[in-house]
Amino acid sequence: MKLVKAFIHHVRAASVVEALADAGFRNLALHDVRGMLKPITETERDFTADASGLVISEVRLSLVVEDQEVEAVTSIIRTVGRVGHHGHPCGYVYVSPVEQMFVIGGDEPSSARP
Repeated sequence: MKLVKAFIHHVRAASVVEALADAGFRNLALHDVRGMLKPITETERDFTADASGLVISEVRLSLVVEDQEVEAVTSIIRTVGRVGHHGHPCGYVYVSPVEQMFVIGGDEPSSARP
């Protein structure tokens, strides 16, 4: 299993979630975060002393998938999450191994699909 995390612009989050759901990937988490992606417009920027400068609101999307599903999921996120002009990063996708998964309330590792 793999953990797929993506940092995308807020304006693309709903479309990415819908595309993933249409492909059968519904068990995911969304988190509002602040980061330093290239803004779509200058009005998207916000100053914060905590982050030492200008940041924008982003969405961190996380989901666990089987190894053979990674290519499909990352392709959907990279295609549907795209904004702006080609050549400018408009988000990032990270893939990490998942060593174990436990069902809450259970004692044994789960082999069931997340």
